[in-house]
Order: sequence, then structure tokens, then C-alpha cells
Amino acid sequence: MNTTTAPGSLPTTIPVYLDQLRAALSGADKAMIQDALYDAEEYLRAEMAANPGTSEADVIASVAGSYGAPEEVADIYRDTEVTVTRALQPPAPPKRTSLLGRFFGVAADPRTYGALFYMLLSLATGTFYFTWVVTGASLSVGLLILIVGIPLLLLFLMSVRLLSLVEGRIVEVLLGERMPRRPLYTQRDKPWMTRLQELFTDGRTWTAMLYLVLMQALGTAYFTIAITFLAVSLSLMAAPVILLLGHAGAFDVDVINLTPDWPWLWPVCFLAGFLLLFGTLHLARYIGRFHGWLAKHLLVRTPVV
Repeated sequence: MNTTTAPGSLPTTIPVYLDQLRAALSGADKAMIQDALYDAEEYLRAEMAANPGTSEADVIASVAGSYGAPEEVADIYRDTEVTVTRALQPPAPPKRTSLLGRFFGVAADPRTYGALFYMLLSLATGTFYFTWVVTGASLSVGLLILIVGIPLLLLFLMSVRLLSLVEGRIVEVLLGERMPRRPLYTQRDKPWMTRLQELFTDGRTWTAMLYLVLMQALGTAYFTIAITFLAVSLSLMAAPVILLLGHAGAFDVDVINLTPDWPWLWPVCFLAGFLLLFGTLHLARYIGRFHGWLAKHLLVRTPVV
């Protein structure tokens, strides 16, 4: 249910304030909206805790001048987001118009190497995420019949949120996709059963868990693709050099036999490896974009206005 009051009117409760802030940020990046809502709710609830005898309306009215009205806070976050994004973004590679320029220009894009490193790292992170989710879910559900089962399940679901936040930071740093820098806000003074119910009814808990489980298969695929293509391309480039230096007598790739008797194959082999290496960089960049899109949709809550 939308509790937003009329635009321009001062909200009287924290949920109404957050609804107005969410509406004022409509159209912005949903990861940035999550950060803004977390900061606002944390600040307002801290003010409520510091003034126990004061109503929500009075607390919000008192902080409107220091923290700002929802529309003012939204403008500040939009301006800050632009400034921070410009400061954190690596220098954009020069635009190239020719086909060869676009093909070889991938080597000048820093995000290419971030995506390639993410593909190599994802085998370790994916294995850890999968093991954590499967083990944690099995233990917490299996122990629900005991008194320790409920707090254990709560801790497990909260750890899923924490892991999704950590993974989001990795994705933002290596793949360049804007991800939340704050978790979803949780009132620490709520009873365990209430917090557990909120985690169960929040769809982002389950999509984050799905993402962490999928990372096992995706990480294995990413790592295999990166290692295979890099190994083949670098081997093709190194083989003629090794033969020229006299350190090897033969190198077989499928039906191609690079013996000293067939020197005309040496430059062909080197060129094939060279082109395959740049093709691998393009593939890594496309995989990085796809995975950034996947992480954004599974790990970030879609704002409801």
C-alpha cells in the first residue's frame, strides 16, 4: 500500500518519508535508490531512538532542516552520484571508427581486464557461495525442530544478504556495474520472529540465494572459458617462437603439425593465436556485461513507487 502524501507536504512518519524519497528518486539507478533509502531510514530511526519521548512527526520536522526534505535529499543523491561516478570511472578508451580499430581497441579498455579477472576469480567465489548456501540451508532447516533452529535460520538468511552485498562490491569494482553500497535496512530491536518473517517475505532474499547457487555453474563455465581460450591463444603464439629458438621440435594443434619442415605454418599459427587472444578479450568483456546485468537483477531490490 502506498502511503505517500501529497508532493511538497512534510511527511509525518518514517514510512511516508521513505515513500516520498523513493518517489523523488524515480528513474534513478535502483542500486543508488537502495543506498539512499538505507541512509535515510538509519538516520531517522537513530533520531527516534535519541528522542524517545518525541513523536515521529516532530522528529521528522526537526531533522528536515539538517537532513533535508525527501525532494532535497533526492537532488543531493543525484548530484553526488554523478560526481562519484565520474571520479571512479576509469578513463574511457578513445572511440575508434574502423573495424580493425574497434577489434584491437578492446585491449585499451580497463573493464576488459576486470571482466577477465572476474572470470578467473568466479570459480573460487562460486564454489564458496554454493557451499555456504547448501550447507547453511541444510543445517538451519534441519534444526528448526530445536530451539536453536529459528535464530540459526535468521543468521543464515542474514548471511545471504551479507554475501550478496560483498558480491555486489566485487561486481562493481571489476565489472563496472553500479551495485548497492549499503544493505537493506533492518531494525535491530525487532523480535527474531518478526525479522525472520520479513526476510522470508522479501523476494530479494530468495533471488540473492538463487544467484549464489547459480554462481557455482557460472563460475565453473567462466573459469573454463577463460583458461581454455587464453591457453590456446598463447600456445599458438608461443609455438613458432619456441621452434625458432630451437627449444622444441614439434607442436600439434588438431591436424596442424608445426615441424621445422613446414616453416610457412609458423606465421599462420602466430597470427591465429594473436587474433584468438583479442577475440578472448572481446568475449570476456561481453561476459562481464552479461554478468553485471544478471547481478543487478538478482541482487538489487526493484524500487516500488
